[in-house]
Amino acid sequence: MNEPTYTADDFSSPAPVLSVSPVVLPAPGRAVDLEVRVSAPVTGSDLPVILLSHGQGYSHHLSSLNGYAPLANFWAAHGFVVIQPTHLSSRTLSLDPATPGAPLYWRSRAEDMTRILDGLDVIETAVPQLVGRVDRSKVAVAGHSMGGHTASLLLGARLTDPHDGTEVDLAEPRIKAGVLLAAPGSGGDALTESVAENFSFFVTTDFSAMTTPALVVAGDKDASAHLTVRGPEWHTDPYFLSPGRKSLLTLFDAEHGLGGISGYDVAETTDDNPERVSAVQRLTWAYLRTELYPGDMAWRTACEALAAGPDPLGRVESKEADAESKEADEVPSP
Repeated sequence: MNEPTYTADDFSSPAPVLSVSPVVLPAPGRAVDLEVRVSAPVTGSDLPVILLSHGQGYSHHLSSLNGYAPLANFWAAHGFVVIQPTHLSSRTLSLDPATPGAPLYWRSRAEDMTRILDGLDVIETAVPQLVGRVDRSKVAVAGHSMGGHTASLLLGARLTDPHDGTEVDLAEPRIKAGVLLAAPGSGGDALTESVAENFSFFVTTDFSAMTTPALVVAGDKDASAHLTVRGPEWHTDPYFLSPGRKSLLTLFDAEHGLGGISGYDVAETTDDNPERVSAVQRLTWAYLRTELYPGDMAWRTACEALAAGPDPLGRVESKEADAESKEADEVPSP
């Protein structure tokens, strides 16, 4: 199961997509069973998997298995099985605020993804059109905002549990690559006083063990003043403070919604820009293809296309596992 069905030439011919929800995974010990949406192309075999973790925005349904359609639909139409859980932090669940882990359920979020991987047999049974078509050796994780924090933990980031003082390691070895979209950066004095006080798990965020390859996507206008005192550069910390092979996509003039990736025409997007969303779709897809299929030229091709435009939407820089210096495909900031 090594050769992908879909190639870098498929941008012009997206496949029809099937999407099934809710698929329910039994979850003993969780406040409620785990519900997921599964999206996949109707044709093709040896399909790689993306686990997509939603953020924690103001809308009721974007922060659930019903959000992030611009990404989920695109990735599925171009050859991925996309699995989206509804984390316990979702407003759609209306859980008692006294539920252990509330309100953000940082640990449960990461455990949801491991539960999904453990339950792929259940998912294939519930979605029979997928039986025998999933390549379980090719798994990636992606997440936006709080979902980026979830993804970073699965990629190897650590923190100290504020309740018992233990170091938490939730790295998932079955995940081979990741995409962090407007993800939180480092803790400590980078945080606002309110975040440090009310969400103290952020304080000890440590990327020094996040070795799994990842693409970090950050908007250069994403100040996130309710979270950090450092401004937009805070969201680049997962790139600069982690070891191993990483890439950073900086999007010019992008705010926290990165143009509108959490949904179509949603009110919480402050920087609505379909062209920017298209760039995120293509570049994230291309990055994951190349990471999961070494030798695939999709990432190089996408970076060259980004750099070739007369008015570039962003720039890409990369670093290798054994290099201090950055290897860059750079586009100068306008």
